[in-house]
Amino acid sequence: MSSRTRTLAAAALSLALAGAAVLAARAQPPAGAAMSAARTTWYFYKVKWGAQDEFLDLFQRNHHPVLKARLDAGHYASVRTFTPTYHGDGRADWTFAVELVERAGATGTPSEQEVIKKLYPDQKRFREEEQRRFELLEAHWDVPLSAVDFASRPLASAR
Repeated sequence: MSSRTRTLAAAALSLALAGAAVLAARAQPPAGAAMSAARTTWYFYKVKWGAQDEFLDLFQRNHHPVLKARLDAGHYASVRTFTPTYHGDGRADWTFAVELVERAGATGTPSEQEVIKKLYPDQKRFREEEQRRFELLEAHWDVPLSAVDFASRPLASAR
């Protein structure tokens, strides 16, 4: 795991423990990339053994409604969640993943904090449950993605 990825994960965790929900990671687009392109980020979680159901319950109760509200408000173009199909599939270093696609040029949508305040009047309980959700993790990391368009990408070198 790169130093930048560890830093982003640590920042997300500390924000959650301070009472904020996980904030979408921000990455600079590659040189020459259009600023108006949708931004896709994958969020990976590795839940401690035996705690997957509790983690999913807390995510479903506290974080998914925030993501859904922001999807409905037009901030996200899509919100998808995943678990591996088979135990030990692939590298087996994650047990839950979220894919968020931020809508290109979305403005005027409520912030994550505004949505949280509206959806969860009992902020103390919300913060406690979000803290518990992160206590169930062995690891968490964010992967902001940049699309590769092979139709317009020049070859770096001719062989």
